[in-house]
Amino acid sequence: MAAPSDSSPQPPTHVAIIMDGNGRWAKQRGMPRVEGHRRGVETVRAITAAARELGVRYLTLYAFSVENWKRPAAEVGALMSLLEFFLKRETAGLVKNRVRLRTIGRTQDLPEVVRKQLDHAIAATAQFTEQTLVLALNYGARTEVLDAARAYAADLAAGKTQPAGDDWSAFSRYLYTADIPDPDLVIRTSGETRISNFLLMQAAYAEFVFTPTLWPDFTKADLEAAIADYHRRERRFGLTSEQVSTPSA
Repeated sequence: MAAPSDSSPQPPTHVAIIMDGNGRWAKQRGMPRVEGHRRGVETVRAITAAARELGVRYLTLYAFSVENWKRPAAEVGALMSLLEFFLKRETAGLVKNRVRLRTIGRTQDLPEVVRKQLDHAIAATAQFTEQTLVLALNYGARTEVLDAARAYAADLAAGKTQPAGDDWSAFSRYLYTADIPDPDLVIRTSGETRISNFLLMQAAYAEFVFTPTLWPDFTKADLEAAIADYHRRERRFGLTSEQVSTPSA
């Protein structure tokens, strides 16, 4: 695909997606919920490729939250099996397309067979820098803040760091996303308009797009539409419109 011209707006560096609607997609078709999750896995493959083609360097997908353990055991088991299947099937493709795989969340609590596949895929793709696919697994933003605060306090007690005071950048190094840029655009599918404990700290200045499209039906065209919407926004970061439109002297 040809690179965008200089006059074209630059794609967002980091797009994060709350993948919602798998169960409803299946229910609408008289299928078991797990079939919706299977179709959702296919969409992950397609949207990862679409993001790469559109020039998005970081794509974060909310795959399994800390709250999802409360779902029926059969559904949780099916989700873990699908994750293992996805990793086994897609690792070679990630390597071929030079996509680095990362995770955020308490992945140590995932089943051992899943952790092994994750470790293999992460190691196999670690050297790539062109695109990064981040899977949020056993992730919750509040849990992330707790983990960061514990790690920060431990380093303070051990003399490994100095009090950050009001320096957010110093504390943010203890988040799961320490070496990942904050998301520019957060998308939620399925028509829900909440962010469900996802990247609460990192998305402080992100643009949000809520689409009624269910995740299994989400396509490259939907991603392009969300990015086009993003480009119509004025990102002020606390400044006025006049300050944003007037270059600094």
